[in-house]
Amino acid sequence: MRELPTSKKEQIILGLMMCTGMVLVMMFFNLWHSGLLGKMSPLEILLQFILCFVIAFLVESFIVGPVARKIAFSLPFDKSNKILGVLVISFFMVIGMVLIMSMYGMISAYLADQLNGGSSVIRTYLHTIARNFSLALPYQLIVLGPLVRYVFGKFIKDNGPVLPVVNKSV
Repeated sequence: MRELPTSKKEQIILGLMMCTGMVLVMMFFNLWHSGLLGKMSPLEILLQFILCFVIAFLVESFIVGPVARKIAFSLPFDKSNKILGVLVISFFMVIGMVLIMSMYGMISAYLADQLNGGSSVIRTYLHTIARNFSLALPYQLIVLGPLVRYVFGKFIKDNGPVLPVVNKSV
């Protein structure tokens, strides 16, 4: 499967691409859901995106990614099946990122005084997890994951030296 990263540099590039796509969609989804999308200026949305992206990328790179890969490869499945490997890792990545980034979203909402005081923190957190997971998993598995891996394989992945075509009819 040529679209899988084979170096640390490629792993970082693929992570940046995935993180950008996930943060954009999940951030707008949560801003829309909380009624803040029309109330924030473009600059506020941009600053929110940058902060969320940095946090998500660090969490994915140093916490969720390594743990997800460790869990995925400890499971008994055919490791030579690259597609199954990608799906299993993606599943555990989504779980980890939803758990952590939902907490980040709740903290952000609390700091912006946007949390409703009527619900318990645990109930709100569990509701946020369920809502985010219901979008993040299918979006990652069906849309973003395949798209990013395709773009990565087509335009980023180092496929070795390109040999010139020699016309032998000359």
